[in-house]
Amino acid sequence: MGFALLSRQTNIDFAGFRKVAYAISAIFIVVGMIAILFNGGLRYGVDFAGGVMVQVQFEQPIADEQVKTALQNVNLPGLTVQQVGTEDRDYLLRFSLTQAENQDLRNDVANALKSSIPDNPSSIQRLESVGPKVGNDLRNMAIEALFYAVLLITVYISGRFEHSWFIAGAMALVLWGAVYGAGYLGFNRLIGVGIGMVITLACCWKLKLNFALGAILALMHDVMVTLGILTLMGVEIDLNVIAALLTLVGYSINDTIVVYDRIRENLRAVPADMDVKPSMAEIINKSVNQTLARTIMTSATTLVASLALYLLGGSVIHDFAFTITLGVVFGTFSSVFVASPILMAFGNVDLYHKKANKNDDYERPGEHGVV
Repeated sequence: MGFALLSRQTNIDFAGFRKVAYAISAIFIVVGMIAILFNGGLRYGVDFAGGVMVQVQFEQPIADEQVKTALQNVNLPGLTVQQVGTEDRDYLLRFSLTQAENQDLRNDVANALKSSIPDNPSSIQRLESVGPKVGNDLRNMAIEALFYAVLLITVYISGRFEHSWFIAGAMALVLWGAVYGAGYLGFNRLIGVGIGMVITLACCWKLKLNFALGAILALMHDVMVTLGILTLMGVEIDLNVIAALLTLVGYSINDTIVVYDRIRENLRAVPADMDVKPSMAEIINKSVNQTLARTIMTSATTLVASLALYLLGGSVIHDFAFTITLGVVFGTFSSVFVASPILMAFGNVDLYHKKANKNDDYERPGEHGVV
């Protein structure tokens, strides 16, 4: 079965499974959104919420209650103790900012642990502190980075597959102005970005930028599902996770573009005067099956690397590697079952065939080795 999937001779009805795939995606998204709502929103790390984080490592396993007891006489407001790793030796201490300098905090924590737990030596692996204003600014910039990444991808997809570079560029400028204007007027950046994303989807729908619309929906699917699962797993959203989400966006769109490019090639191969043209579902199934070997190999090798980081990389990049692993799985899923089959809801073969043939310089499949 494994070799059959890599043989380019598969004939799987991916379009036929689209409703089941949509149902699976909907379940993940709904469960994730419910988890976020019941959690009072996303669980931000020190990078975004502000405060101090100290990672402590003990020589021998120790209970978290014993760690809390050892620090109860130190001025650490809002202290929380979280175990990391599987050996009960590493803990993350989080608390609100105090007036003490970082070096004083380090000494206070180290001395308290040493005096209260003398038979189990400990060492401070790292100490990070972020002010509330800096954290808020970082959070806004992270949200904007995700939005602008999706927006620029929309421009590229529109120009590449719809041949609408001018329209896409004008739309991007208008949306950038809207988001910037919302921030200038004092509105919450998250609300401004949300409005911008809705406008982006509406513009793509109105202007019939269907490939771009499918790509955006697939990217939103990947990000929403990943954030939902991270919330369910109790993972904090920090700069490492945002970096992983941006990597996920790039990985997912790369796979989507490969499938879209094959769909366009197969559409161009359909004669304009053909009496009975293949359905859009047949075009999509043919294209996805033709690129399936490449998709599987790319996903498998990336997954091996991300799992190695997750299992062997240590606690510092644990959340980054976990997010990348989720992204590889759901990014591949969305490229096959979301981004491509969703085109069936937006147009027919004649519409896409006309768009695919707008660029006369594009080589037809089979010419000069293009297959």
